Amino acid sequence: MSVRKHIPNTLTCCNLICGCIAVYFASLPEYEWALLFIIGGAVFDFFDGMSARLLGVSSPIGKELDSLADVVTFGVAPSFMLFSFLQYTDCFPGFAAFVMAAFSALRLAKFNLDERQTTSFIGLPTPANALFWGSLLQPESPFWSLPVKEQGGLVVFGVLLLAAVSCYLLVSEIPMFALKFKQWGWKGNEIKYLFAGISLILIVCFGLFAFCPIIALYVIVSCVQAYLSRRRQSLS
Repeated sequence: MSVRKHIPNTLTCCNLICGCIAVYFASLPEYEWALLFIIGGAVFDFFDGMSARLLGVSSPIGKELDSLADVVTFGVAPSFMLFSFLQYTDCFPGFAAFVMAAFSALRLAKFNLDERQTTSFIGLPTPANALFWGSLLQPESPFWSLPVKEQGGLVVFGVLLLAAVSCYLLVSEIPMFALKFKQWGWKGNEIKYLFAGISLILIVCFGLFAFCPIIALYVIVSCVQAYLSRRRQSLS
């Protein structure tokens, strides 16, 4: 029992370590390696909660540690990637990028206190936001085909506008589905299976850049679902 109860927290610490390494690679900048360690952190983040439930060793300290690790891996690391990019454009100080880290921390704090998010999310999950930005800044991303150096001001304005949208989505009240299955049948899980299938195809076709359209699709589908659900409620 003494060893088993430390397994979830060990996985959470591995998430934190991945986040720290991602920040290091973002500073070089080596965006591909930074994203790979963000993905590694997301894997550890997925299994720490699962292991805690399976082993029956959930604890308040584990919950707090999980949020602290997530702030680094899914808040600071992608913000540092964005900061590094803004420095590259030579036309903006770049420190505005860290506002996204602050909103990520706020989103995690709200999540810890919100009892409505047991089977789904309200607002964009921080791992999804981190994967989007890490993917957008990959060398193979069409984003780099833009004249970043020549039209730095225009590109920076667009990036900061997109970052502002991300910050809003993190703390919004928009319901977003989670890939959590109560049962494995098709009925009731149609959206989840279709989304997972499309995501797999995109990853095979586009590699690390695939997370950018995947997260964009996730947000769009969630918003459409929320709109249809609200409309059905208003008509009933």
